[in-house]
Amino acid sequence: MSSKSVLYLRLELVWWLFTALITILILYPIYTKLTGFPFYWMNGIFIVSSITLTRYIFLLPYTFLARRQILKVAVVFVTVPYVFYLVESMYAFNEYLDYDRLGAMVSGLPVEEREGMLNYIKNEMLLFGVAAVVSAVAFPFRMIISVWRMRNKVGV
Repeated sequence: MSSKSVLYLRLELVWWLFTALITILILYPIYTKLTGFPFYWMNGIFIVSSITLTRYIFLLPYTFLARRQILKVAVVFVTVPYVFYLVESMYAFNEYLDYDRLGAMVSGLPVEEREGMLNYIKNEMLLFGVAAVVSAVAFPFRMIISVWRMRNKVGV
């Protein structure tokens, strides 16, 4: 392995550690205050997807995908059903909110914490959910552009 490849692998590891730390910090208040919240995993997927896909969109030349053409093409096709999965998950969360099931979940908290926790959960789920969907929609286009540039020797 070249020193550049080792550097990119280290950078990738640092980014994954940063993503894990951010995910833990964001989910920690929900995890400690609520029991039985049905969207822990989906919330984590939203956070990881939004951070990782946004990073790949803007920092592609510094990732392991930069020179792997076949993998980029494969990722384009995998991303399409993933976008539908993310949208369906957003719909499931919104349906959960519509029936005020989240309000029933926070009813066990002290009165002064209920509204804050309710707003925190709604806002961060919607923020990272929408960010994940938008970045997942833009990601295949970035991969196609990168493949085209490498094929025509323009860059990454």
